[in-house]
Amino acid sequence: MELSSCSEKSAVHKPLRARKGLTMTLYAVNPLTLKAHVDAALDGLIASSAVALGELTLVVDAANYFQVAQKLRDDPACCFEQMVDLCGVDYSTYKNEAWTGSRFCVVLHLLSVSLNQRVRLKVFVPDDLSPVLPSVCGIWSSANWFEREAFDLFGIVFEGHDDLRRILTDYGFIGHPFRKDFPTLGHVEMRYDAEQKRVVYQPVTIEPREITPRIIREENYGGLAN
Repeated sequence: MELSSCSEKSAVHKPLRARKGLTMTLYAVNPLTLKAHVDAALDGLIASSAVALGELTLVVDAANYFQVAQKLRDDPACCFEQMVDLCGVDYSTYKNEAWTGSRFCVVLHLLSVSLNQRVRLKVFVPDDLSPVLPSVCGIWSSANWFEREAFDLFGIVFEGHDDLRRILTDYGFIGHPFRKDFPTLGHVEMRYDAEQKRVVYQPVTIEPREITPRIIREENYGGLAN
């Protein structure tokens, strides 16, 4: 029987234990087989695809990002119904070296429940000063809070997101703390003001310093003579 859609495959898919003659291997699906299927489904839309450490990683241009996401969900050879994770990456000092490409990248980890396979999708955001990508909330609803987190921590804007606001930092927070040029101490600090009877914000008063550990040897330390 030829199945034409992911929903049809899900409807007739049997649990792994119920399938006779199944031989479990290190990988649920051979990564090279998965690569061949995904490459064929996304012909001309991916910048690169590679298998490393038993995992398939796809890199796509920002212009093809939304279309690739749709195909990865809907194509019968892919059927990635679930988005497990989405995060931002700042490559500005990758491996402590100068980075020549786009600074910001968004990484998605996708799962196909019906075909028992996984893939990693990476897209580099073209504008370092104003990083913008289309939202994939309409494709995977689980992207909602993940995109808010990437916006909050990295400043990556997702066009089409219905509620793109900070999710981890406080109201009025300045900057994006996971960017590598964000100061370790931050820009402001907060404290409770007894006179105003409320929490107030003020410039950081902690001075940056380098702590060098040292050993202090005391006479008769622990009751032992030197």
